[in-house]
Amino acid sequence: MIGAGFMGAAHSQGWRVAPRFFDLDATPEMTLLVARDPEKTAAAAQQWGWAETSTDWREAIAREDIDIIDIVTPGDSHAEIAIAALDAGKHVLCEKPLANTVAEAKAMAEAAERGAKKGAFSMVGFTYRRVPAATLARDMVAAGRIGKIRQVRASYLQDWLMDENSPLSWRLQKDRAGSGALGDIGAHAVDLAQFITGVELSSVSGTMETIVTQRPLAAASTGLSGTAAEGSGAVTVDDLALFTGRFGSKDDGFLGSFEATRFSTGRKNALRIEVSGSQGAISFDLERLNELDFFDASAPVTEQGFTTILVTEPEHPYISAWWPAGHMLGYEHGFSHQVRDFVQAVASATAPTPSFADGLQVQQVLAAVEASAAANSIWTTV
Repeated sequence: MIGAGFMGAAHSQGWRVAPRFFDLDATPEMTLLVARDPEKTAAAAQQWGWAETSTDWREAIAREDIDIIDIVTPGDSHAEIAIAALDAGKHVLCEKPLANTVAEAKAMAEAAERGAKKGAFSMVGFTYRRVPAATLARDMVAAGRIGKIRQVRASYLQDWLMDENSPLSWRLQKDRAGSGALGDIGAHAVDLAQFITGVELSSVSGTMETIVTQRPLAAASTGLSGTAAEGSGAVTVDDLALFTGRFGSKDDGFLGSFEATRFSTGRKNALRIEVSGSQGAISFDLERLNELDFFDASAPVTEQGFTTILVTEPEHPYISAWWPAGHMLGYEHGFSHQVRDFVQAVASATAPTPSFADGLQVQQVLAAVEASAAANSIWTTV
């Protein structure tokens, strides 16, 4: 695994736990953790369960005993590492968004195609697909339980930047992160909406805002770009992105609305998707991740209303590996499900999903939103 921050902890949990609860066709060994600071990397490896450490990702890729490379670094290094790993014949799991630009994402998708021909597979980490309630929502929509889709509402609401004195970090620098709320959390809303509906966005119209344009420098932030002499630095990404989108064609598609913000006061991690159809609706909220709300329009009018499905039965997606019904899962379980799906695909020489091509398509949606915002919210083709 290359990278040892927040996502490093989450991915480590997945690698460590998945083979102990799922009957995998191959058992992953947590061989090597790679990050820049030797002392911090050694401490993280000991805490998370990695056998060795390194500060050189190229050395990791060159090792013959390494089969899988898991990339959890900031977006500015995704393309270089993933392409090198795939060309070396390694399987690659890469965090979202796939890259910082469409050009980088295209190069990664092309490397994935080359790798697949040699038996090296790749996947982008849109982990929320693996929350059992979200997977159940996809299954119910695909089975026609809500009829013909008419409208989608999607939002990802956080508030961790609402304090204007919060220090500048790499997530607020376009050269490191690619974009702000749009790419960091909006990418999840885009992917999950497309995953649940089974239809891709074809055009968008959006606007973006940077609410706090300067932030104080933290002690460890002196290497950030855009810094000012007085001890503050420029925020070069968006804090808020709002856009509408058309799924599919104009004649046979439907509209959706999207919001991605890190300034939604009081909202901690509210990823919400609601899909309305001709025969019903489904609604998912990540802050209630063991539940799925379902409205059945075919029920007698005297009995209609949203019903909350508690997604903890062994018949629900992924649940049979875990606890008895009613015993809740948490955020970290999605990473175990991600490892389960990725390892099973690699072991069976089957291309895993979402693929790098899927990651590229989401990157194209994000780029279209930025282009639309730059052109005063005109409709822009994905």
